[in-house]
Amino acid sequence: MNKSDIILNLSRRLPDIRIDDADQAVNLLLDLLSSRLAAGGRAEIRGFGSFSLHERKARMGRNPRTGDAV
Repeated sequence: MNKSDIILNLSRRLPDIRIDDADQAVNLLLDLLSSRLAAGGRAEIRGFGSFSLHERKARMGRNPRTGDAV
């Protein structure tokens, strides 16, 4: 499911909401989540999920065709 699917689904489930309003609501939610994560915080939507960033150390990648290190 992508963002436009969420917007269409929201507008279908709530017929009083126009597609433009559903688009604004979804964009606002995603902007709030991304700004919270960018600030190093954690976001939780009860009944849906929790979001946080986890730092990972760098690793050596390999080109699958040649085997060269990337």
